[in-house]
Amino acid sequence: MLELAILGFLYETPLHGYELRKRIAALTGHVKPVAEGSLYPAVKRLEKAGLLARETQPGAGAAPRHVLSLTEAGRAELRHRLARPAETDISDENRWFTVLAFLRHLADPDAQAAVLERRLAFLSQPASFFYAGDRPLRAEEIEDPFRRGVLTIARATSRAELTWLRTTLETLRAR
Repeated sequence: MLELAILGFLYETPLHGYELRKRIAALTGHVKPVAEGSLYPAVKRLEKAGLLARETQPGAGAAPRHVLSLTEAGRAELRHRLARPAETDISDENRWFTVLAFLRHLADPDAQAAVLERRLAFLSQPASFFYAGDRPLRAEEIEDPFRRGVLTIARATSRAELTWLRTTLETLRAR
């Protein structure tokens, strides 16, 4: 998820490390803040793989700024990851939002639709956070008001996303 966010933000414009970290935190920080200890090793891995380029520019103060940009290989890698997201990128809500934030960089509406169809299929499967044996429990079956709240909120979110997915898929197919 972190590498995808790095590639996605740098696809749009070159950024220095601090600005990149701020943008990633704005996208995912409410769930998991981005620590320098995870961001900069990921940047170095991507740079070593030839996906990023680093340019040193004079900073506003005494310290120079390192501006990161995507190479052509990095742009291709982002499009590849978006076209073929891992199963956890489809099923995990936070990872899904990261994919969704950059899916517009896949220029082909059919490729975009294929990714959305995978999410639609995932959301269409019966699931719950709580089970009676193998059977998923519905909010109405749970007495605990807090667990019922979890399921009520999840159902409302899923319904809204399903509506959005179906509408967006119709639009993409009409192109």
